[in-house]
Amino acid sequence: MSKRDTSSVGAPCWVDTWQPDPRGAKEFYGELFGWSFDAAIPLSGFDGEYFPARLDGRLVGGVGQAPPQSPAGWLTHVRVDDLGKAVARVEQAGGRLLRSFDALAPAALVADSSGLLFCLRQAGKHDGIELADQPNCWAMSSLHTPDVGKAQEFYRTMFDWELTPMPGAPFALWRREGRVVAVVTTTDGVDVPPHWSVNFAVSSADDTAGRAVALGGGILMAPSDTPGFRSAVIRDPWGGVVAVSAATT
Repeated sequence: MSKRDTSSVGAPCWVDTWQPDPRGAKEFYGELFGWSFDAAIPLSGFDGEYFPARLDGRLVGGVGQAPPQSPAGWLTHVRVDDLGKAVARVEQAGGRLLRSFDALAPAALVADSSGLLFCLRQAGKHDGIELADQPNCWAMSSLHTPDVGKAQEFYRTMFDWELTPMPGAPFALWRREGRVVAVVTTTDGVDVPPHWSVNFAVSSADDTAGRAVALGGGILMAPSDTPGFRSAVIRDPWGGVVAVSAATT
């Protein structure tokens, strides 16, 4: 697998979690991953606060205030060079705009043509993660969708992504200009709801899962082995779900 692209326009570039209790979530993820947080910044487009997260002084994501009655969850942001034009392209491709906002950078919460949520993020200042693909950092975002063909058409139209099947694997890679940007897998026949999942690299999936439980979270998928990785899926105390993986080769 070629090195993942997080720096180009058209590539996923940022992840954050939106929570009913962002200060509590900040404590949970700070303890879970060893993150520190900047002082709260006000949100534009949402009520509440947003806390940029850092590891070793470098930005790794954020924790924000979810709108009332919205569930906790993680979102993946894709960098665009013109936010307004990208929103229009979403609507032309069968998706829709839910809300525009500003959290460190101008962004828009949108739904793809199957209704699955992700964000567009304006290229410029604070437009991307500063540390990735290291322990306790974002490692990959994966689209779990009921219709891979429909997703392929939408994301190709939006960002020029092309699917590369992986023989014998239950997923395919999304590439842009030859570089890996994301993963896609079908939800047909599996007990996984359609969504964009966020995966963090860790040194030990077992230790991280155990720490999540000790901090008041839960385990949705116990640590298990897949080729090259040992992975788990954990739930934070407010219901937000994140995957963690430790390389084994």
